[in-house]
Amino acid sequence: MREMEEKKRVDAASEELERRSKYLSSLIERTKIKSESDQEEAAMDRRKNKEKVKEEDRGVEAVRAGGELDKEFMKKIRVRAADMAPTLQRRAFRCAREVFDAMPKLENKRLALALKKEFDTAYGPAWHCIVGTSFGSYVTHSLGGFLYFSIDKVYVLLFRTAVEPLAH
Repeated sequence: MREMEEKKRVDAASEELERRSKYLSSLIERTKIKSESDQEEAAMDRRKNKEKVKEEDRGVEAVRAGGELDKEFMKKIRVRAADMAPTLQRRAFRCAREVFDAMPKLENKRLALALKKEFDTAYGPAWHCIVGTSFGSYVTHSLGGFLYFSIDKVYVLLFRTAVEPLAH
């Protein structure tokens, strides 16, 4: 009788071990699958970002190679202060050039709006832009989101601030 009870306990323990082993195996398998899909997703994001940068670079090269007017325009640009990636800077210059080309007479407000909309659309909200010939400023910006440049006698301040949701 004692042997039968011992055998039942061993069988129960063996079944419990088998159940736990299957559970752990399924957890490990799910983790592997999730990890592989996360890696694939990250690789896809990196490829998309590289393609986006290449596309922006091609656009800037097209601006530079487009003719004498474009080269002349690029010579007029002076970066006064920057905490921004060069690709974003080039995008700002290209956008400014397009707005300049579309206007017979510069409208500061229109240029500021165009730059703000371009950067809000491309890089998320909370971009701000100030354009003018004489202004002072003291701003707090997000890391990597500040550019102060001039085109002839017009100065452009483009910066991004952090957006934090309000607690209600």
